[in-house]
Amino acid sequence: MTKPPRKKHKKTKHGKILGANSGERPQLQERKRIAASVFYAANPAPPDLLSHMAYDGLVPQQIYDDIWKILNNPIHIPIGYTFFVDFVEKSGASSLDEQGRKEYARIFVPHWPSILVLHQAFDKINQGLSFGEAATWLISQPPFQNRKSMTAAALRNVWLKVYKRKVDNFETDSEIGMRLNLLRERSDALKPKDSVQKKAFELRKQRRAAANKITRLESKLRELNNPAPAPAPKKGAKKNTPLNNVDTPSDNTVTPSDNTATPKRTKSAPKEIIFEPNPGPQTEFLAAPEREVLYGGAAGGGKSYGLLADPMRYFGHKQFNGLILRRTNDELRELVWKSQEVYPRAYQGAKWQEKKSQWVFPSGARLWMTYLEREEDVLRYQGQAFSYIGFDELTQHATPFSWNYMRSRLRTTAPDLPIYMRATSNPGGPGHQWVKRMFIDPAPPNKAFPATDIDTGKVLAYPESHARSGRPLFYRRFIPATLRDNPYLYEEGSYEANLLSLPEMQKRQLLEGDWAIAEGAAFKEFRPSLHVIAPFEIPHTWRRFRSCDFGYSSYSAVHWYAIDPAYETLYVYRELYVGQHTAKELARTILQAEDGENISYGVLDSSCWHNRGQIGPSIAEEMISMGCRWRPSDRTNGARVAGRNRLHELLKVDDTTDAPKILFFNTCRQIIADLPVIPTDPKGTDDIDPRFASDHSYDSIRYGIMSRPRGSSPFDDWAGDGAKTGARASWVPASIRFGY
Repeated sequence: MTKPPRKKHKKTKHGKILGANSGERPQLQERKRIAASVFYAANPAPPDLLSHMAYDGLVPQQIYDDIWKILNNPIHIPIGYTFFVDFVEKSGASSLDEQGRKEYARIFVPHWPSILVLHQAFDKINQGLSFGEAATWLISQPPFQNRKSMTAAALRNVWLKVYKRKVDNFETDSEIGMRLNLLRERSDALKPKDSVQKKAFELRKQRRAAANKITRLESKLRELNNPAPAPAPKKGAKKNTPLNNVDTPSDNTVTPSDNTATPKRTKSAPKEIIFEPNPGPQTEFLAAPEREVLYGGAAGGGKSYGLLADPMRYFGHKQFNGLILRRTNDELRELVWKSQEVYPRAYQGAKWQEKKSQWVFPSGARLWMTYLEREEDVLRYQGQAFSYIGFDELTQHATPFSWNYMRSRLRTTAPDLPIYMRATSNPGGPGHQWVKRMFIDPAPPNKAFPATDIDTGKVLAYPESHARSGRPLFYRRFIPATLRDNPYLYEEGSYEANLLSLPEMQKRQLLEGDWAIAEGAAFKEFRPSLHVIAPFEIPHTWRRFRSCDFGYSSYSAVHWYAIDPAYETLYVYRELYVGQHTAKELARTILQAEDGENISYGVLDSSCWHNRGQIGPSIAEEMISMGCRWRPSDRTNGARVAGRNRLHELLKVDDTTDAPKILFFNTCRQIIADLPVIPTDPKGTDDIDPRFASDHSYDSIRYGIMSRPRGSSPFDDWAGDGAKTGARASWVPASIRFGY
């Protein structure tokens, strides 16, 4: 007995219809039943949607052995997606089933927004709307906007498949009754009434067939005269990004870190990987969700390619309008050359318009690559809107004006198109200081933080009258990179040799990506990688003290220290940097911060004891009256120079311990930001530049290290036996005025 012929699966524009054919062998039907049950269990939805609809999102073909691994291990299925399997016989398959048949497996991903909009179109058709009008309405809806066209015939075929049973039975009392009656009326009107009409009908039919044949022949003739380099791909898998309705643009594969493009693997045509991010910083940069990100550090870290690849995920969105800036057109030239190597290969049909200095993509997306040399050049972009703005070499801009102004040009009306500002830069340059204050100083590298005002340090937040009162406006992040993060350039070796030959300061900036170095810096020994550490729990037996530089109209800086008794190493473990605080308010804040800690003593700017002609209490007396005890710092002639020399000694690496004698917790952001940029006196003295205004944290540190701190003190005997347990006896200073 011969087996019945196997029915072929009918295809739609979106893929295959779920359901087993009656002519298939039982084993194949059982596999389909299992796969469909998995799909039903994960997607509670009306059965008619599941059993009749055509699904969007055809994923690359693989043999069914790999598919069963996915079905047997659901943990491998990406969150938010549900797969079901349809097996079709195909010649050239690489595996055989039990009966020697060659099979392929196709995985489909349902796209429910498209399904629901398609059903809305069917409702309009059922109410009398023509298929052509319904197709026009359909491509105006968000899930189908990226389709260049949809024919009425294609929509009619899908509609007939969905309502096939009702059409075959001519169920005029169902929801498609109006459409069936309309079709019958139109059919009766077009039916020939006599022999003349029948002859005319046959001739029109032959004319249409001849026209279709001519069209096909002309298309083949054009293909022979203009051979294409590669066939256009079918619609690929949906991207796991907010832009899940953007098609993969070409046969070539772009693979950024956040899976915004899925490679299509076929047996006949292996795909070329045009760009793949290096593991580490470049991958983190492409996946960063923060509004503003700086990708900076050493030269050769892959920053330029990262900036070119970052917006590529949105080139399939017709509303995307991006902007990449350099300070001058000459500096932009190399970036344009690199883009010409990548963009046309990733997006077939992408065109570079030299006069307009912009890329135009088949979807309608645009990327403008131009200059911003002077601050008044921002007026070129006034009134324009961009969803993506990138600055290459941000530190070439001397002030933050351009960056802040261009933020006002960042907007979009598309809900599936996010807005981002991205920048790349090496340390150094005219804008080194403001870029450092904006991205480097507020938080450790690779850690997102709320955007702050670079002048006041306050978090940029919504006002009290806003519905989001108190929340940060947006977040920033700094992602450092070094030459080692670019294996292609690092392994070659010659570029590293060039950087090693540079002078010390330039070598630290371009090879090590060190932001803690500036022209004329007074403390060149300071390096965050060496002097900044993560916080740890300080033993209660370690001696602690504090120092303070008071200011009301400017800032007050307070630092807390712990002394390692084994090596006499100073650990600056806490920092308080506030403005507009009176003496009593500052004392109250200090006592709250150190509540429960055993503070041995405090050193305060000795000018706080000066009365300057008034007879009321001094600043120091008011703080001491609150229980915040201090002793005066050294303000004699030469104290500033001696303090700087002492800090130099502590910052040096000790030959015995191979570590410096002073370390800072990474939570002390202000002193970490100030130390690398404190300038030396241009007159050639051993002091720092007296014009340097932000010296409050430095002065506080100088008072602390000049107080002769020791890990143990003869005064510890005041507590008797209690000193061994870290307890302190009650103690009253000999002079309330001086606090000791």
